[in-house]
Amino acid sequence: MKPSCRAEASKDLDPRVRRTRKMLQDALAQLLKEKEFDKISIGDIAEASTLNRATFYDHYPDKFALLESLVATQFEELIAKRNIRFDSCEGALKSIAMAVCYYLAETIKPGSDALRQASTPLETAIVSVVRRGILDGFAQHPPKSGMPVEILSSTVAWAIYGAAKEWVQSPKRMPVLKIGETIERMIMPILLS
Repeated sequence: MKPSCRAEASKDLDPRVRRTRKMLQDALAQLLKEKEFDKISIGDIAEASTLNRATFYDHYPDKFALLESLVATQFEELIAKRNIRFDSCEGALKSIAMAVCYYLAETIKPGSDALRQASTPLETAIVSVVRRGILDGFAQHPPKSGMPVEILSSTVAWAIYGAAKEWVQSPKRMPVLKIGETIERMIMPILLS
């Protein structure tokens, strides 16, 4: 399972397109350090990236799509950096859960209000990336439950995100490996039902 098929497809893009998208993502990442997502405009992103609004719209329909793309890129970089593997079904849920926990731990500073401030856009972007990764896994290994894979993928993605969000807000966090195993044990019955 891979967290995002979109980023892989972007490797096949023209280098100029990749560079422009990276500039837009970097601009949004910088702006998110300065203010809340809801207060960031397309004009702010264009100005920070030194590109114009028309260029922004050539690449993304709105700032939510840019945020999702940024999260997917950051998520994949984290997975590569931490050498998290999705080679087989066995342990894939644990790996995904660990990746989400690492991502939240590295993105959200302890005691910060960031989870609450960017809650909906950030949650939606992370869950979307995780859901795509789970769908990719189901394409290779269809679930035996016979449930629609779209619903099953969404349920599992939200469950993983919810558990990881609770974990990252906990003052006494258990190690990432242990929470990954715990989340896997909790979610496995969903996949087997």
